[in-house]
Amino acid sequence: MIFPCEKAVWYNLPQIRADLAAGLVKTGMTQSGAAKKLGVTPAAVSQYLNKKRGRQVVKSRPYLDQIAVAVEMILEGTDDEKVRLVVCKCCQMLTAESAEGGEVVCDDKEKTESDRR
Repeated sequence: MIFPCEKAVWYNLPQIRADLAAGLVKTGMTQSGAAKKLGVTPAAVSQYLNKKRGRQVVKSRPYLDQIAVAVEMILEGTDDEKVRLVVCKCCQMLTAESAEGGEVVCDDKEKTESDRR
């Protein structure tokens, strides 16, 4: 039996990290700097950028927009809790867009940043 949280950890989070790493490096940040910001090794960032980690799926424009928001928040040094809310939203979006029927992997009852406005 595979639990929904396992799917998020094994599939969504590596994809989100890969997209965040790519976004940070595109801004001119070094791979080492991106690794420090994401709490992973520089080797992991290299693998994300070379598409050896993180499943490669077609992503929706709303998902990519949220990744861009998270990248900007990381660059600005925004509080980790606020970044976490955006990452959770990205994870939920990937789950909803997956070919497995759009089941919700994480039903985090906390409101997203946009819900708090």
